[in-house]
Amino acid sequence: MNVPYRQIRAVFTDDTITVYQAYDPAVAGPAVAAQRFVPPFKRERMTWIKPSFLWMMYRCGWAEKPGQTRVLAVEITREGFAWALRHSCLSHPADGEDAAGWRRRLRESPVRVQWDPERDPHHHPLPYRSIQVGLSGEAVRRYADEWTVGISDVTGRVREIRGLLAAGRDVSALLPRERPYPLPLDAAMTTRASIAPADATHP
Repeated sequence: MNVPYRQIRAVFTDDTITVYQAYDPAVAGPAVAAQRFVPPFKRERMTWIKPSFLWMMYRCGWAEKPGQTRVLAVEITREGFAWALRHSCLSHPADGEDAAGWRRRLRESPVRVQWDPERDPHHHPLPYRSIQVGLSGEAVRRYADEWTVGISDVTGRVREIRGLLAAGRDVSALLPRERPYPLPLDAAMTTRASIAPADATHP
């Protein structure tokens, strides 16, 4: 399958998109109970959301890394996700981009975007990228108070898949069914996503 170099793939409905985060139980437990992010979740820190389940598994080591032993699937509004992308700045300047202008946008933007190599279940890098979205300031407030529709603890599923991998089993059927996400055209341009005109949507 020929996957575009920078493409968002996710589980989504007509109204929501699922992103993943991994936390210590002290943060994850209250969030699941309240179905929103509450203390000790820290709004003053940048929080990174990831639509790719396998990239999250790479980041948290299949829920074995300290401080990342509870994996949350967070369903947020597509409208909120689009707001985040439209108000984002790449963590690194794009090729040929004016450095001074990029630094100014980085200071002013409440959202950062990174494109990192996608991973397979064994953490091997793949030849195409997945997006990470870092929220700070106003974006964190909107995420916690407005965008979040539901929070599910998927740690049990993560551990099941991890065990099957260790036994040499094929886990493909247990992975979330992520599809290419239809980005609004302006959000695709802001994030430098690889997108054909036929794949773009208009606000």
